Amino acid sequence: MRGADASVHVGQKSGAVWGIRKCQALLRFQAKVISVRVSFQLNAVLSTPLCDSQPPESSPTLARELDAVLQDYAFRAFVHPKTGITYDGSVPSNLTGIQIAALRLRSGSFRKRGVTRYKEFQVPPGVIIQPYVERIVLVYHNLGNWSSFYYPLPGFTYLAPVLGLLAYDASNLSATDVPELDFVASDSPLLIKFTNLSPVSGAVMAQCVWFDLDGVPEFRDLVSRNTCSTYRRGHFSIVVNSTEILSPPGPGVFPSEHKKSSRVWKIVGGVIGGFVVLVLVALLVVWISRCKRSRKVAEMERRAEVGEALQMARVGDTQAPVALGIRTQPRLEDEYVA
Repeated sequence: MRGADASVHVGQKSGAVWGIRKCQALLRFQAKVISVRVSFQLNAVLSTPLCDSQPPESSPTLARELDAVLQDYAFRAFVHPKTGITYDGSVPSNLTGIQIAALRLRSGSFRKRGVTRYKEFQVPPGVIIQPYVERIVLVYHNLGNWSSFYYPLPGFTYLAPVLGLLAYDASNLSATDVPELDFVASDSPLLIKFTNLSPVSGAVMAQCVWFDLDGVPEFRDLVSRNTCSTYRRGHFSIVVNSTEILSPPGPGVFPSEHKKSSRVWKIVGGVIGGFVVLVLVALLVVWISRCKRSRKVAEMERRAEVGEALQMARVGDTQAPVALGIRTQPRLEDEYVA
């Protein structure tokens, strides 16, 4: 009995030590977050128009510590875990706005079938996990309004929150500080379909951005208006160049070009319209003249049919009507005198 009591006492003591270490790690992380936020607010207050100060870049260490904390809270969502079921987790109050989820899968099934839909991610078949483990956990991150804090990009503006997809070993769901597993898409890439993109005015060029585990950004082209692709793990978002939003073309540049083009089209349209009108007027004049001529010919034919027909005789080079006879014979004047 004494041996059993001693073993129970040792187990309780080790569990208490593990809980204390876990709380200490979380407190250290929260202290770093508070210190960085305070320094950010002080720089914002002390900045003057004569000296533009940019917010301090969040170190990769802080982002990596966030990954560890989110992994811990995502694993806590597995109360009665089932394979292939998505479990939404909760974050501490000082990280309100961040969303997490966890999905446990078999490595073989994951490589053979992929995942049709996991939040905004679509994982095709053929994804290889390195190093190989029997079961994996895919942890989903949506950093929300914390995106620019943990992954700052000077000179760029986020149109969507930063989304993360990391893989862990699922052999011990109560473990903390679990290292990430690497995965590579061998055939088709993973697709990330972002929702509720921030609207932007003007013809700005949006880009996909991918952050590796060290926080190094890499820009890529969009697959479609709201879709990015990747072959690796990490964090992803859609950004635009801030200068294209904050410094649009001066007034009158594009409008003047538009006005010039509209003037050209107006002139061309006026010329074409005038030519068409002239053609129509000419056709109308020809038609009227032909109508008048046909009417005259018809009138002359009518009169010819009503009058007496005369024979025609040629006089020189001209033909003229000739009467065959007259009713009274001409007499000389001297005949009347006699």
